[in-house]
Amino acid sequence: MIKLIASDLDGTIIGNPKTISKYNLKVIDDLHKNHIPFVICTGKTYAISKGICKDLHANFGIFGNGSQIINLTTGEEIVRKTLSKRDLKYCFSVIKKHHLHTHIYTENGIVSTNLEYMDLRNSILFPNEIQFEIVDSVFSHIKKEKATVFKLIISSPSSLLEIKQKLEKNKNLTVSLFSKTGIYKDTIINKEYEYLDISPRNVTKGFALQELSSHLNLEKEDILSIGDNLNDITMFQASGIGAAVNNAYDEVKKVANYTTFTSAEDGGFAEAIYKFIPFG
Repeated sequence: MIKLIASDLDGTIIGNPKTISKYNLKVIDDLHKNHIPFVICTGKTYAISKGICKDLHANFGIFGNGSQIINLTTGEEIVRKTLSKRDLKYCFSVIKKHHLHTHIYTENGIVSTNLEYMDLRNSILFPNEIQFEIVDSVFSHIKKEKATVFKLIISSPSSLLEIKQKLEKNKNLTVSLFSKTGIYKDTIINKEYEYLDISPRNVTKGFALQELSSHLNLEKEDILSIGDNLNDITMFQASGIGAAVNNAYDEVKKVANYTTFTSAEDGGFAEAIYKFIPFG
């Protein structure tokens, strides 16, 4: 019996462009009526996501791939993990050497030297939800403002695999590589690029879901998770059932227990829930 639903946001509940299917909204209402907790599990920080969390009446939120876990009903922060000054210094030594574009996610929003990749995408998708700050140097800003950094993003039009391997020498970091190329090209900003998502150690959706389930005294088998992107794979692994929406990456579909016939735009999130929860 499923006792908890954990779901990604963009590409899973929210379609492209920024729309939510009426079927997805209906199934969320059914979850609440049947007292089944609903967890938003996103790579975005709480500063960016709190508006949509409120709109969807989510019970819990896993943000920044697990850098924060918040009880959205009570406001209790269950988990908080941030990048240390030492680890940020290590990252920026690599960034400076290779002249890489970067931006950071803080308590309030995004800090960047210019909006160009994921930061530009977010400025288009969330113009009113996020505070953007443009600075001459991101690292200098961190030192001067003593900024809390939940995660660091490095973007490039060329391969970042070598940079990923360099950063992974620091065992305090979780480094994930994402590709917005080919069929996965970023159509919002009409660019192809790769980006690295850099967070503290043990920051993954899967690890965070394990932490939350332990907090709630739930077992892995009690959880249905739904997603579309590579960072959702660990979430599937921490769940009894992992469901991929039809528009998911092929790598995600390969590890999913079920792939929906419909995409996010057409209610794939709802299809996955109705498949495994027989509402009365």
